[in-house]
Amino acid sequence: MAKDEYTIHLHRPSINELMFFLLSGAILSVPLTIFISQYATALLGGFSIFSATLISVAIFAPIIEEFSKIFPLFYRHGETQRSIFHLALMVGLGFGIVEFLTYVAIGVNPLVRIPGLLFHPASTAITAYGVAIKNPLPFYLAAVLLHFFNNAIAILMPGVPITFFVLAIALYSAWKLHEKTEEKFIDHIEQS
Repeated sequence: MAKDEYTIHLHRPSINELMFFLLSGAILSVPLTIFISQYATALLGGFSIFSATLISVAIFAPIIEEFSKIFPLFYRHGETQRSIFHLALMVGLGFGIVEFLTYVAIGVNPLVRIPGLLFHPASTAITAYGVAIKNPLPFYLAAVLLHFFNNAIAILMPGVPITFFVLAIALYSAWKLHEKTEEKFIDHIEQS
């Protein structure tokens, strides 16, 4: 091996790493979301309660939550596209579990919160695909847009099952993007 060459071995996350990222979704992403949301919501003091809720939940929450969920993945290096995708699913699941338990603890019917439990891993995986192909912004914006529609529909038309359509789009998109991931390094440079 030449002096300026090095070998990077393919990395597949172990169960311990997967659990770590599940916990990072719960322990890091949720508090980060709450912290940033407090500042964003404070900006809405002059609005009516309905308008402030709509702006906070439908606009601020998707932007903040989607960033907070993907944040634990930014330090990773030497990962494959597929391993980043799988780690993102775990972060999103960790976030979704804490959100689910929080809503159930304040009295929301658990059946109403199951779609959110599925939505968060899917939306995090959509953004992670962008990270994996080194083009995160459009995929982040797609996840934010799906999240926006989901939350806006839930506020403006409570009880209407249109949110299941948004969930289906998120799940289908994540599944299709997973199919596009490869077991190649993210920092892989194509030779011409």
